[in-house]
Amino acid sequence: MNPLVVEVEASDGAARTGRVLTPRGSYRTPAFMPVGTRGAVKSLDAADLEALGAEVVLANTYHLMLRPGAPTVAALGGLHRFTGWNGHTLTDSGGFQVHSLRPKVDNEGVTFASVYDGAATRLTPETAVEIQGLLGADIQMVLDVCASLPATPDVLRVAVDRTADWAARARAHHDRVEDRPEGQALFGIVQGGTDVALRVESAERTVALDFDGYGIGGLSVGEPRHELLEALAVTVPVLPVDRPRYLMGVGDPVGMLEAIALGVDQFDCVAPTRAARHGSMWTSSGRLNLRNAANAADDGPIDAACPCTTCARWSRGYLRHLQSMGEPTAWRLCSIHNLTYVLGLMDEARAAIASGTVSELVGRTRDLWDR
Repeated sequence: MNPLVVEVEASDGAARTGRVLTPRGSYRTPAFMPVGTRGAVKSLDAADLEALGAEVVLANTYHLMLRPGAPTVAALGGLHRFTGWNGHTLTDSGGFQVHSLRPKVDNEGVTFASVYDGAATRLTPETAVEIQGLLGADIQMVLDVCASLPATPDVLRVAVDRTADWAARARAHHDRVEDRPEGQALFGIVQGGTDVALRVESAERTVALDFDGYGIGGLSVGEPRHELLEALAVTVPVLPVDRPRYLMGVGDPVGMLEAIALGVDQFDCVAPTRAARHGSMWTSSGRLNLRNAANAADDGPIDAACPCTTCARWSRGYLRHLQSMGEPTAWRLCSIHNLTYVLGLMDEARAAIASGTVSELVGRTRDLWDR
């Protein structure tokens, strides 16, 4: 039985808003999931995320299986108790590291050189399921092959075929594994690069395995935006309406809203917090470079329209000073602001879907961010 139930409350064309009901509770969609790769969103803690209104946080299987190790996380109560986070948690399988770290890939799995000590580390569809069972996330992802773009047709074909084969193995193994939380959901992943025919094929093969939800992977890895949208437009209609649809690794404001308009439910990305640590602030007026000298004596907030605690209390001049000095406090305060913006954008998207004005929201946001 599918542990997740999608309740659609309103729609505007392909865009939809509602809730995903889970054994833990529920989360609203469209949803943005802050990325806590090693068990923490950099510079923030669980209380910060709760105050921001985040409902799902992502953690990374590859990094956590190396440090501190999945058995250690399990012994310390699983990710929720380990991190002090009571909301929902999703674990990526390590498939993105197939793109970013360029390991050795064969039909059986992946061999990495550890980013920590260089030791050989093996990951297969089955061990990815077992490790994520020990980590104890509410949602785990299958191990997939994320091809870098641009890619040749042969490379994309191998990625699609291996991903489909690994998905079938993961699906079968997930049903057998006892050492995982009851009701833990498993999402399949669609690949295919920007080849629309391969995208449709991969989606159909993944849906045939009847997963609890569906990730759309292998995009936002170097392709032009129009190609991403074309691939997305042919993928989403193949995915079941009663399962969550998750566009992996996309977190820019325009990209998320364009994907929401096509029917995507949830997103993750390091971009908002990574940008914050470098002084790139996301505001209701577009992007602001906090490091610019013009902000040195500015007593105003980052964004006068922003409700976050950073904007309520601290000035641009103070935050620029912290950034210039490399003070870690700057990373926290600026990350709070950028996540407030992104999570607020999801609120706006939900309201726009309910009022039938998604296209207007996309247009306004595009005007701000693409100029």
